[in-house]
Amino acid sequence: MLPFPTPFDARGELDLAALRANLARWNAAGVSGYVALGSTGERVHLDEAESLRVVEAARGAVPREMIFVVGVGQQSTRETIKEARRAADAGADALLVITPHFYRAAMTQAALAEHYERVADESTAPVVVYSIPQNTGVTLAAETVARLSRHGNIIGLKESSGDVVAFVEMLRVASDEFAMLTGHGSALHAALSSGARGAILAVACCAPRTTIAIARAVEAGDHERARTLQRRLIPLARAVTTRFGIGGLKVALDRAGYSGGTVRAPLSMPDEAARAEIARLVAELADSEGARPVDGKAGGPEGAAT
Repeated sequence: MLPFPTPFDARGELDLAALRANLARWNAAGVSGYVALGSTGERVHLDEAESLRVVEAARGAVPREMIFVVGVGQQSTRETIKEARRAADAGADALLVITPHFYRAAMTQAALAEHYERVADESTAPVVVYSIPQNTGVTLAAETVARLSRHGNIIGLKESSGDVVAFVEMLRVASDEFAMLTGHGSALHAALSSGARGAILAVACCAPRTTIAIARAVEAGDHERARTLQRRLIPLARAVTTRFGIGGLKVALDRAGYSGGTVRAPLSMPDEAARAEIARLVAELADSEGARPVDGKAGGPEGAAT
């Protein structure tokens, strides 16, 4: 699934036409679905009305047979429940609920488990737990994941730390029906090989076909091909996440023929040297997949439609 960025125009306003155009192209790329208003979607930079507009625009552009997840999560359980209900009413098939983190010292494993259970009890849409400790400073223990996996309305976990050992332990203790999803592009092959059900990856927004090819290679038992593709993906995955952030991802989207747009302050866009590096990485990945350039941008599997 793609946790798509929210496009902003040069004035920093929502560019919903660009979002619809991106979704139209991604719909044909073979992905399973989308996450609106995740970390990549700059949800924390949108007000409530803007968030609703993004969800409504995306819901209208995503075919009903594809999965449509909406990111929610406030610092209080009460407000998270309210937000979850609004997202479900707007058409979310499931909710990606981030860990509360402002009062980090008070976020014991018991407090986190009780928070998620109360949200799931009150939500009309199923809940996917979202763990991204590099952003929140809050880590879910495997025992907490095991407890949550047995709640009837908590269906999975997006684990974005990239800690494969912790991921495998969560897989071991979670219920069989629980969907473990990786959110770390550099660990895609390792996570899928360990038993992950899928992935929600920022890098997949600019490289959907390569990430899908890794998943299909793992399904087919062709781990040599999966490892080869993973090695090719890692430099771009790092560039559009840990190195240059959401601004880097938006530059990569522009280079791949999508509409990236700008970010909202206090985030900033990459400088010219970084932009050149990102453009090179996008082109190299496209070249490795036999892509052809379109209008001076990377084409073929990752860029403009062939």
